[in-house]
Amino acid sequence: MRTVIARPHWSYSSVSQYLKCPLQYYFERVAKLPRKRVTDAQVLGSAVHSALAAYHRKLQSGEPISSEAVRHAYLDSWDGQVGDGRVVASGGKPLGASRDLGMALVDIYLEQPPPRTIVAVECPKMAPIADSRGDYLEKPVMVVADLVTRREDGSLRITEIKTSGRAYSESEAATSLQPTFYANAYYESAGEDPAVEFAVLVKTKVPRLQRIQAVRTTSDYRRLGDLIKVVERAVDAEIFYPVESPLNCSGCPFHRPCREWTGRHGRTHVVASRPEELVAC
Repeated sequence: MRTVIARPHWSYSSVSQYLKCPLQYYFERVAKLPRKRVTDAQVLGSAVHSALAAYHRKLQSGEPISSEAVRHAYLDSWDGQVGDGRVVASGGKPLGASRDLGMALVDIYLEQPPPRTIVAVECPKMAPIADSRGDYLEKPVMVVADLVTRREDGSLRITEIKTSGRAYSESEAATSLQPTFYANAYYESAGEDPAVEFAVLVKTKVPRLQRIQAVRTTSDYRRLGDLIKVVERAVDAEIFYPVESPLNCSGCPFHRPCREWTGRHGRTHVVASRPEELVAC
């Protein structure tokens, strides 16, 4: 279970959610509407991360762990999430097919040489971030890297594990904000530029593991600081609007309040799951 950080901060998930759809950001992080449903892809990704975190923690402590124990950790996480009835199957496939696919992804990862010299596993780290003028923002950033190791030359390597329906492109690795969040946090706290890589478990007919590097520099950190400043100003100004697209809307858990949104500013009310549940904007 990941630690909850009480201090106000920015994270990759919050910034990227605002950039993806400001209104979804509002519903989840300002109005705090509950998610009424999650997709099987989200459950699969969460269960895979839970299982591999258990695997990595055992390796870090030097304790033995069998492949069967990692599989059980995956199934326990899956069962714990689907038990509340909120999970929606996607693509017309039964939930059992998604569960089995996730198990296959775990097995693919376990076939790889185990990581060595593990420094941290899903350990929250909060760090300052500066803009291109060198001014530090009032709110820090917070990251929770899946895996941090030391390479043979002593340098840090951060591994972000992803489950995806397709392989990542070099362009995606080069432009994703997530590695920039990680690299900045460790640069500010440890004084070194870490290597960042995506370990992508690709959900193709024959599952495979793709590793792709994401190189970041100080200029990338400062550009991220500029971007966060703009997002913060927009949130403070209550600029929330929908970005409608098949990709954004198909699995969105806030479809109903989104359709009831009117674009009014001030104390606009959004109806939640029942007419008596009103949330002030």
